[in-house]
Amino acid sequence: MYEVTAELDGRFWLVRVPAVDRVTQARNIREIEPMAKELIEVMTGESNVEVQVSLKLSDAVQAHLRQLGELRVAEARARSEAAAESRRIARILRDQGLTLADVGSVLGVSHQRAAQLINT
Repeated sequence: MYEVTAELDGRFWLVRVPAVDRVTQARNIREIEPMAKELIEVMTGESNVEVQVSLKLSDAVQAHLRQLGELRVAEARARSEAAAESRRIARILRDQGLTLADVGSVLGVSHQRAAQLINT
């Protein structure tokens, strides 16, 4: 496995392969891996090698990515909690004698979805 790092350098990605002590360029992220593999093959004669690409991004971008990750975790948690609450409300309404159509209307979903909420 060859370690590869890629760092934005103007409009191009600078692709470093330390094991062969060489650098190449890629126009976009999608090209990084093939360009690295081609460089390795040219320098070593090995083909079909595996590479592990690490993108080197600015501190500002990394901070935003961390924040995005935290927000996605919070979003997933909120969706899970909302789903659980929807199931609870659907069961309460059904226990109070509402039809599936009425449960769906209260929750803003179809009667079929209301039935799914009640039965899960």
